[in-house]
Amino acid sequence: MIEIKNVTITLKKNKILQNINLTIKHGYCYGLIGRNGSGKSVLFKAIAGFLPIDSGTILVDNQTVQAGKFIKNAGILIESPNFISNMSAFNNLKCLTEIKQELTDEEIEAVLKIVGLEEAMNQKYKRFSLGMKQRLRIAQAIMEEADYYILDEPFNGLDEEGVQDIYAVLTNLKKAGKTILLTSHDKSDIDTLCDYVYRVNKGDLHEEKN
Repeated sequence: MIEIKNVTITLKKNKILQNINLTIKHGYCYGLIGRNGSGKSVLFKAIAGFLPIDSGTILVDNQTVQAGKFIKNAGILIESPNFISNMSAFNNLKCLTEIKQELTDEEIEAVLKIVGLEEAMNQKYKRFSLGMKQRLRIAQAIMEEADYYILDEPFNGLDEEGVQDIYAVLTNLKKAGKTILLTSHDKSDIDTLCDYVYRVNKGDLHEEKN
């Protein structure tokens, strides 16, 4: 469970989020919506431990999240992370897995297949299309099994086939009891995947009613 209690965040003297509260239960998909700059990504960064908060508390499984002490047991995609341009998709993921040394080469190949990159796994990243790059970003977020997946605009740059592929990936994660937080500007993404939807607006967070 993730608990956000009276959290306020200020960036460059601008109050982005003010006294927000949210309880995120295991096994559900939560969608955050709102205009650009409303604070969706800021909140995701704070939950992940990438960004300090001014006041309040963020708890993940009863452990307090602190900036610089990144959330454990989470797959994260925030603000389009990049990869090494002259390396293949497989080798880029291989470099990342060496941090924890938990995945075999076969498991890396399997996750590339899941996101639809099995035929491009040995192709250099610099030759990837926008959609292929996004598929690789999603692969890095899901490749090490986690309880939480924090996905900021995961459908950016994907064509219709890519969107459907990632719908299937996230649906399977939900069926496996994983907790997903995502943002999207496309209402169909939110309607298809999310059990709960919250709007971020003028520093506040409110649940959207169906």
